[in-house]
Formats: sequence, structure tokens, C-alpha cells
Amino acid sequence: MKNQSHLKAILLALLVTFLWSTSFVIIKLGLAEIPPLTFAGLRYTIAFICLLPFAFTKTNSAVMKKLEKWDWLKLILLGILFYAFTQGTQFVGLSLLPAVTVSLWLNFTPLIVAVMAIFLINEYPTTLQWIGVVLFIIGIFTYFFPINFSENQITGLIVMTVGVIANSASAVLGRNINRETRINPIVVTIISMGIGSIILLISGIMLQGLPQISIQNLLYLLWLAVINTALAFTIWNFTLQKLSAMESSIINGTMLIQIAVLAWIFLGEAINLQEGLGMLIAALGAILVQLKIRTSGLKGIKSKDS
Repeated sequence: MKNQSHLKAILLALLVTFLWSTSFVIIKLGLAEIPPLTFAGLRYTIAFICLLPFAFTKTNSAVMKKLEKWDWLKLILLGILFYAFTQGTQFVGLSLLPAVTVSLWLNFTPLIVAVMAIFLINEYPTTLQWIGVVLFIIGIFTYFFPINFSENQITGLIVMTVGVIANSASAVLGRNINRETRINPIVVTIISMGIGSIILLISGIMLQGLPQISIQNLLYLLWLAVINTALAFTIWNFTLQKLSAMESSIINGTMLIQIAVLAWIFLGEAINLQEGLGMLIAALGAILVQLKIRTSGLKGIKSKDS
């Protein structure tokens, strides 16, 4: 019975990573009609609306009434970092770069979190983590060699770098909030997503406008918000209760490969042997770095959701 439960958790985790991987393809398709910031704002605002009813349960209402001023400030900052900045830059990045490049760049997150841990909680990387850092850098160099970026690619990588830094900071902040255990995860998610998504939507409409949205793209938005965000996050949190840190990290690491295959099939973004090798080396490095981070409790918020 225990083995069946464990297998079920593994299969559910793989399903979630597949859903998150399809997000990259769906977003790339939707960006043909919807500007990136507006697209991101609409997606997470709809997801927030889906989750909002849970804020009014007896338990969650009681938790929200006890929130102090400092709690609200941290939740507002989390919303700005993880939704307004991280997700906003990710959508902009996807408008400028191939899906695989965006996914690969997001794997910088555990490296930056590991560095932040040195200064914030005096936790130094292990030998295994340093090996992971070296492997990741080798993988990145292999993937992009010879380095010859167009102007759009340079802009895209700068935008994604800002997003990765914001994502790393949100991971540390999210852990700080959850470590106190006074605020349950659903309340943290609802408040931070609500604040971040509204800021993102208003910014998108002001800067890029609100275009007419076709039925097809409306369906994309609903799928991204309801299935790939609200439902997928819930399932992933369930699997984290059943799987070890190593299992979760390895399953999470398969996203890079899944995104590459999906982008090749649906977007025509083919990768050559050198890029594939670099991608695999970088993915292995990111997994090695992330193992200790997850074990030490700095997993924070899921970094690859798109």
C-alpha cells in the first residue's frame, strides 16, 4: 500500500511538471496576440479569482484576521517579487527568446539561492553543490558556444536575469514566511498572488494595452490559470509531502527536457547535439545544487512555473 502511494506521488509529480512544461508552449502561442505583461497579469489574476473563495473558509479567515503589519509587508513584497517581477519577466523573456533558453536560464535560481544562503543564514554550499555550480556553468557555456547574441537575445537574457534574481529572492522570502508556520500556505498564496497579479495586470494594461482576445486565447488563459496554476500548485504541494528531496529535484529537473521536446514538436524550436548536451549538463548541475537547498528547507516557491 505504501509503495502504491509512493508511485502515485511520483506519477502526480511528473504530471505537474508536464503541465508546467506545456505552459511554455501555450504562452508562446498566446503571445502572438496578447502582450506579455498583460498576458501574465490576466493569467495570474484569473488564478487568484479561482483561489479566492478558499480565503473565506473558517480556518483561513481566522488566520488572515491575526495577520500583523509586518506579515502584510512581507506578503506584499512576496507578491511583487514572485508574481509582478518573476512571472512578468518570464513572459517578456518568452516573447524574445526560445522556450528552451528561458527554461535553461531559470535554472540559475538554485545557484543564486545557494549564494544568498551564505549571506542570509550563514549556510555554505557543500562540495556536491560546488560541483553542481561548475557543471551548470559548463553546461551554459556549451549550450551557447560560440557566443553570438542578437539584440533581442541580449535584451531577453537581461530581462530573464532580473527575473531569476527576483525569483531567488522570493524563494528565500517565501521560506522565511513559511518557516514561522503561523500563516498556512494557502493564505500565503492567495494574498501574495492577489497583490502581485493585480500589480502585473494594471502595469500590463497601462504599458501594453488590453487587446481583443480570441476564443482560442481565452481558452489558453483559462487553462493556464485554472489547470496549470491553481490545480497544479495544489497537486505539487501534495507530492512534496510524499517524495524525498532528491526525488522532487530529479522530477523537477525533467522539465528542461520536456520543454525542449514540446517546443520542438509544437513550436519548431529544434536543438542541435551541442545544445542538447549543454542542456543536460546544466540540468544535472542545477539538480545537484538544488538537493541541499531543498533539504535545508530553502525551496520557497516553485521556480519554474510559467
